[in-house]
Amino acid sequence: MANATIYDVAGKAGVSLATVSRVLNNPDKVNEATREKVLQVIKELGYRPNAIARGLASRKSTTVGVVLSDVTRASTSQLLGGIIDIAKKYNYSIKIFSMTGEADIKDTIKNIVSEQVDGILLLDDELDEMQMEMVRKEFEDANIPMVLTNVLFNNENIPSVAVDYKHAAYEITKHLLERGKKDVYLLSTVRRYSVNVEKEAGYTLAMKEAGLEPKIFKTSGDLSINTAHFLEYFNTNPVDAAIAVRDSIAVSFMNVIQGLGKRVPEDCSVVGFQNTKYAMLARPMLTCVDTPVYDIGAVAMRLLTKIMKQEDIDNTRILLPYNIIRRKSV
Repeated sequence: MANATIYDVAGKAGVSLATVSRVLNNPDKVNEATREKVLQVIKELGYRPNAIARGLASRKSTTVGVVLSDVTRASTSQLLGGIIDIAKKYNYSIKIFSMTGEADIKDTIKNIVSEQVDGILLLDDELDEMQMEMVRKEFEDANIPMVLTNVLFNNENIPSVAVDYKHAAYEITKHLLERGKKDVYLLSTVRRYSVNVEKEAGYTLAMKEAGLEPKIFKTSGDLSINTAHFLEYFNTNPVDAAIAVRDSIAVSFMNVIQGLGKRVPEDCSVVGFQNTKYAMLARPMLTCVDTPVYDIGAVAMRLLTKIMKQEDIDNTRILLPYNIIRRKSV
């Protein structure tokens, strides 16, 4: 079979990916009958993983796979900055993999496994629970450790580094409510992102505690789309505060409502949720929940290093602190 993969070997031999990996890397840990069966299938299919060609045992370099969905977001570049800086200190190689759609998931995992990476940093926060569980299982079967990086998933057994976005959204919403705001909107995205789900939950909790109806306005991160949405809706609907899940969305909204004759912050307060360069370039400058995205990438890389080296780890579910940066838009 041309370009046979480890999946093909495991399927034909009737064993798990982990068993195939052990036959290749630690054959003494596999009983003789299974080992011979797998080796026979490898021979029949002509399977030649990269690691065999260059000798896995003699490899002196470590390769980390970074799996993401969207390289255009400002937060992604900051995450990669933290990851790459720490990887350089350990002389690690980084390989970037894009998981852009539901149909790509299994194929992407096959490609990553065939590349013989030593660990995975998963930055893709668009996966739902079923997809995430599939990803977790496939990497676990292939004996490849994974750390969720700025991705939130309700599984205590998966190492992760992020921020408590629910609490951050709750806190900034309470701050606006305490300043007398009533028509407070959360500007979120139509596309599902795990961090935005948490932001929506925190905002909703604060609004309901105040006896107010949550107002979640879902739009796009695309400027041409959200500008039209804002112009159409907020031309006639009252708003005296808005929290945007991204700084770029906050600035887009602020430009629109100022064009509609509202003053910021006198008539409407606006808050961003990243503290990127957009916040400083905006006029007025944007108040933000400052999430330490670079640090998330760096800490995730350090955590994955400890896991790959099988070091003792006290905590594999790390939540980094955030700050609220007060500027002129509130």
